[in-house]
Amino acid sequence: MRFNEKELISLSRQPSERAAELGMRGPKKGDVVKRRLVKLVVNFLFYFRTDEEEPQGALLLEQCRVEREDSLAFSITFLDEAERKYLFECDSQEQCQEWIDSIIKASYEFMRKNLIFYRTEIHRLTGKDPLEQYGIEDETRFQVTSGLQLMPKDI
Repeated sequence: MRFNEKELISLSRQPSERAAELGMRGPKKGDVVKRRLVKLVVNFLFYFRTDEEEPQGALLLEQCRVEREDSLAFSITFLDEAERKYLFECDSQEQCQEWIDSIIKASYEFMRKNLIFYRTEIHRLTGKDPLEQYGIEDETRFQVTSGLQLMPKDI
């Protein structure tokens, strides 16, 4: 995926699904936890210094794992860089669980699984592939890998 700094700044200003001031420790910061404004927009997690409008950084939520560290903290690691861990500290257990759930639901993998599930269900109920009308019925990234197989329209 390609994007530039201007596009990221513009995206960071869009309405967020979730935003809060959290404690944050990046992978190279040692044990120092700093307060950051953290903002979830689509599948990007932006983090800002609390007194600045431009993001200090952004995490693209693809190929990542979100784990609860303790009752008030969770972490994000990326499958291709497992040693890079981002730690976030929340103010309550409820806030921590809400962030974990929101980040999981914002990931590309979660949205892809949902698309495949609903595509399969619609096909099962109607006998038609709902993606056919958009010309993407043969896209391998949206193919069902197990269970009900979608049939070509000519069969």
